Amino acid sequence: MTAVSLGMNCPGNERRSRTLGVSWLPGNRQQPLDMGHLYGPRSSTSRRNLPHLLLFFLFVGPFNCFASYSRATELFYSLNEGLPAGVLIGSLAEDLQLLPQAASAETAAAAGSEEDQQLPQHHHHGEGWDPPLSFSLASQGLGGQYVTLDNRSGELHTSTQEIDREALCLDGGGGGGGGGGGRNGISISSSPSSESCFLLLDVLVLPQEYFRFVKVKIAIRDINDNAPQFPVAQITVSVPENAPVNTRLAIEHPALDPDVGINGVQTYRLLDYHGVFTLDVEENENGERTPYLIVMGALDRETQDQYVTIIIAEDGGSPPLMGSATLTIGISDINDNCPLFTDSQINVTVYGNATVGTPVAVVQAVDRDLGANAQITYSYSQKVPEVSKDLFHLDEATGVIKLFKKIGGNVLRLHKLTVLANGPGCIPAVITVLVTIIKVVFRPPEIVPRYIANEIEGVVYLKELEPINTPVAFFTIRDPEDKYKVNCYLDGDGPFRLSPYQPYNNEYLLETAKSLDYETQQLYEITVVAWNSEGFHVKKMIKIQILDDNDNAPVFTQPLIELSIEENNAPNAFLTKLHATDADSGERGQVSYFLGSDAPSYFLLDKITGILTVSTQLDREEKEKYRYTVKAIDSGIPPRESIATVVITVLDKNDNSPRFINKDFSFFVPENFPGFGEIGVISVTDADAGRNGWVALSVMNQSDIFVIDTGKGMLRAKVSLDREQQSSYILWVEAVDGGEPALSSTAKITILLLDINDNPPLVLFPQSNMSYLLVLPSTLPGSPVTEVYAVDKDTGMNAVIAYSIIGRRGPRPESFRIDPKTGNITLEESLMQNDYGLYRLLVKVSDHGYPEPLHSTVMVNLFVNDTVSNESYIESLLRKEPDISIEEKEPQISIEPTHRKVESASCVPTLVALSVISLGSITLVTGMGIYICLRKGKKHHRENDNLEVQIPLKGKLDLHMIERKPMEISNI
Repeated sequence: MTAVSLGMNCPGNERRSRTLGVSWLPGNRQQPLDMGHLYGPRSSTSRRNLPHLLLFFLFVGPFNCFASYSRATELFYSLNEGLPAGVLIGSLAEDLQLLPQAASAETAAAAGSEEDQQLPQHHHHGEGWDPPLSFSLASQGLGGQYVTLDNRSGELHTSTQEIDREALCLDGGGGGGGGGGGRNGISISSSPSSESCFLLLDVLVLPQEYFRFVKVKIAIRDINDNAPQFPVAQITVSVPENAPVNTRLAIEHPALDPDVGINGVQTYRLLDYHGVFTLDVEENENGERTPYLIVMGALDRETQDQYVTIIIAEDGGSPPLMGSATLTIGISDINDNCPLFTDSQINVTVYGNATVGTPVAVVQAVDRDLGANAQITYSYSQKVPEVSKDLFHLDEATGVIKLFKKIGGNVLRLHKLTVLANGPGCIPAVITVLVTIIKVVFRPPEIVPRYIANEIEGVVYLKELEPINTPVAFFTIRDPEDKYKVNCYLDGDGPFRLSPYQPYNNEYLLETAKSLDYETQQLYEITVVAWNSEGFHVKKMIKIQILDDNDNAPVFTQPLIELSIEENNAPNAFLTKLHATDADSGERGQVSYFLGSDAPSYFLLDKITGILTVSTQLDREEKEKYRYTVKAIDSGIPPRESIATVVITVLDKNDNSPRFINKDFSFFVPENFPGFGEIGVISVTDADAGRNGWVALSVMNQSDIFVIDTGKGMLRAKVSLDREQQSSYILWVEAVDGGEPALSSTAKITILLLDINDNPPLVLFPQSNMSYLLVLPSTLPGSPVTEVYAVDKDTGMNAVIAYSIIGRRGPRPESFRIDPKTGNITLEESLMQNDYGLYRLLVKVSDHGYPEPLHSTVMVNLFVNDTVSNESYIESLLRKEPDISIEEKEPQISIEPTHRKVESASCVPTLVALSVISLGSITLVTGMGIYICLRKGKKHHRENDNLEVQIPLKGKLDLHMIERKPMEISNI
């Protein structure tokens, strides 16, 4: 694509114009110049002088063939309509390849153009350009309203005025170059689409040393922001009732959609096809789609003359948008019915003195067609004699036969009139009228009517709401002979009566005897008969037409309308079509439909068609049943109405996962809990109903130890739990509902075992009741001799240990005491010569467990002497059963953890005493004493670790791993 050079056709410029005249793809852009960091305010003088500069360039252009930057360039961009303000469309600096110094040199070397090598040395985005680059719109046209141009960096952004493709391109021509990606819906195309809707911008790059005139085309791509809409709300199509199957009828007023391409109208459908229609869509060369109604079954106007449905237009967007209109399909009449008579023969009697013009009979045929197809003309058959035709006139339009001439004395007494009912293209229907003429010697009585009700051309009109005893007419009976008694009565069925009107003679009043009902019968034909004693009688026929009043309210076919719909339905979902009938005629019988005041606003009812829809999604968990009223109101004055109740049940879908009452459950269980004992209830709910709300629980881990009763949600342990083996358990429980597909959730279960006193103290030292320890007589009072060390696997108070001596034996056994907390055994008194011998102390080691403390015993053997001379003798004493009386005194100690106060046993006094007594004679004993004292000092200088009184339930304690080294007792 070659850019325009503003008339500067100078040698060397053509190739540069072609190089810069293409629209750059994003992947091929060079490093853009950073023109957003130019310093200094923008000069207003340059803007004012812009027209002068343009004129200047036009004149000096032909003489300035070496101005290498005076080139025209064209850039193309595309973006979606409706983007917010501030979205980047493109950078002119990058796309025009305004390169920094190094890049410019490389480009010039690659092009091999000597003229291109004369480009000035620029910095990134114009930094260092002298004077600095500036970008400006040549004119603030239509395109300038929708974009903003940074005059330093050359970046184009969308403005605050949103781009609407349908408003911008009034001719609706095309939807922009493709549906490509790019940043925020914007892409740079190598060439514009011929169907694009463009914004056109002219951009000037100044100052004149680097002048460029850039044409920017921005293609606006269409998005699906418009729904199809029919130009009219009511569409009428007429179909002849004899239309064959597969007859195609174009539906005028197709839906319009300002969007284009796939976002335009794609398909049509009917809400109700009534079993005899279908819909097809044809597309012409211009891409316009026209719906066609296709007849799929036989039609009969006399059975149903109209079909009403909803036509829906849908576009191809995602999600698709829809529009609708009411489609009325009228069935037009054809002449497929012929006239028919209800009777084949009528017998009438005419008196010889009847006056000319007296109606003799009326023939009436029926044609079920409409209009011209139902027009009937009556005529005599050719078999009727001319004499009869001359005497009795037949009205060809009304079928009324009247006496046309006065009856003479020689006229035939019986006339057979054959009448034909003729319809268009039909074989005539035939009826025979037998007229008998009775010769009258005397003049019969005469009936003279005087109408009270409204009468037009022999027809009396009464409203159906007229009360009983409403007068209709007076009848005066006259007897020309005036010598016979005349009686009068009413012949014919109907809610009327004829009675003498007192005090006058021969006056009769015709009045209503019952209530009139237009819906039961609209026309009555009654006859007033007068006869005299000689048997002569006359008749006067009266037609009474009942006029309709608005005395009937619309009636729903169902007073209670029960419906169901699945939750999460689509918007504007069809529910039902209400139907009410009104027995009144005309406008009084036209019914309109309305929602009651108790109906939620998101239910919609079409006033004309009675179609009930719901405009939003329903949620069964929010509300399961809707109950409200609907009204059917007629158009009478005053209007009448009736009410029906609509009950809508929202059916459940599995759209809720099971929900635990707590995300984390914690249960405290005493140890030694029996197998399958109830640990606790795991409560879970599901807002769905039926099988969708049925929840099954299962243990995801530790299932070999724990199990859950699904019905109760009860957590049980299959085996007895021992805190000393494991003090806590963490389980994960899964809840799965019964829906398709099933939904699930998990919860964390923490089981903490509470300690019970089920372990007696375990004596670790001394290790045997047969071990003993040598105690030197020189041991100072208060010095520790040995200790009893025990541990307890329980925790808390159950593991607090107390030591006590409950039995003693020896020369002076009270010389030793035991610390109840530490178990240290110390010498209380100095040992004398007669205190030598074996001491046996029975030590009780007891915990503070509840409700019953546990204990163990151990025998501590101490041999007081200077040395061990006979080991076998001491062992024989140990093997004997000691005679020790048990003391029942319980030890009393504080349960607070304390550190032992270890006193350092100094060996200096002992050494000094031994030195004074036998410095020279018992060197061996002195050496042994030093050895023993050093070992005791090392032991007592070691700080003893204290057992925890309170052990957390989650903690783990290995009682055998406590770093407590037992004292060694040697069997000497």
